[in-house]
Amino acid sequence: LFSATLTEYILQLAGQWLHDPITVEIDVEQVVANDIEQIVYAVAARDKLALLIWLLRNEVGERALVFRNRRDSCERLVRELTRYGINCALMSGDVPQNKRLKVLEGFRQGLIPVIVATDVAGRGIHVDDISHVINYDLPYEPDDYVHRIGRTGRAGASGRAFSLVSADEIKQLNDIEQVIQRHITREYVDGFE
Repeated sequence: LFSATLTEYILQLAGQWLHDPITVEIDVEQVVANDIEQIVYAVAARDKLALLIWLLRNEVGERALVFRNRRDSCERLVRELTRYGINCALMSGDVPQNKRLKVLEGFRQGLIPVIVATDVAGRGIHVDDISHVINYDLPYEPDDYVHRIGRTGRAGASGRAFSLVSADEIKQLNDIEQVIQRHITREYVDGFE
């Protein structure tokens, strides 16, 4: 088995099948690359959509990944963004594999500048020059944050990771900062229009 992370469940499952396994672990000096600028936007949940649209129109480069935690939330967000004229596509476990590959190819070619995704896109997707990762929802697990933002700032390139954090996500933010061993810069958004 090889993985950047192995959950307790996967380790238990592997233990049922492997005989006398040897474990090789590499201690990572830093969890998140220095080339990724991380910013938390403290925003009311009701203002997240308006802030996201503003960011996509004013701050984002050629390619951005927007993460949500649930498939149905991703579908709703794609509909909303499309309604506001944002060219985007959906990537979740509900999307058939052949369509996911087409979406990724369109993303690589710059035909689709924004993908709204669940954590299915947080690991194993290698697309060069993703300028921004935006966490519309903070992930439930801090390790998923590391994987999500790791889609930008790859191969020596710089990247930006924005997280739209409402009051009910503060515990998740604290857990993330503990795992990455760094305080993330805050920008406070009040009554965003």
